[in-house]
Amino acid sequence: QVQLVESGGGLVQPGGSLRLSCAASGSIFSIENMGWYRQAPGKERELVATITSGGSTNYADSVKDRFTISIDNAKNTVYLQMNSLKPEDAAVYYCNAAIYSSDVGLRGYWGKGTLVTVSS
Repeated sequence: QVQLVESGGGLVQPGGSLRLSCAASGSIFSIENMGWYRQAPGKERELVATITSGGSTNYADSVKDRFTISIDNAKNTVYLQMNSLKPEDAAVYYCNAAIYSSDVGLRGYWGKGTLVTVSS
């Protein structure tokens, strides 16, 4: 069984920064990729950024040049450094990962989410 646990959300003023972390644990054989999605009230869940275990990244246009995704393969952890935060970045941020586990093979997993509030 694989679990994803996010941390690092909170309240920040516009223009501020936050760093989110997501740690994968359990029966992990290897990780294909990890990423962050977000969902604001009344809106659909949207992609923020993804990264492969090899370090290839993909960003939503709305966060390019402000957010940076990184991965620590040794720790099975993905990070999202968020700078120059805007009120429209406020949402629940969800971690997602494609993981090979020894019992069920390749599957996608979601964390429970961490709330980011951007307000003065």
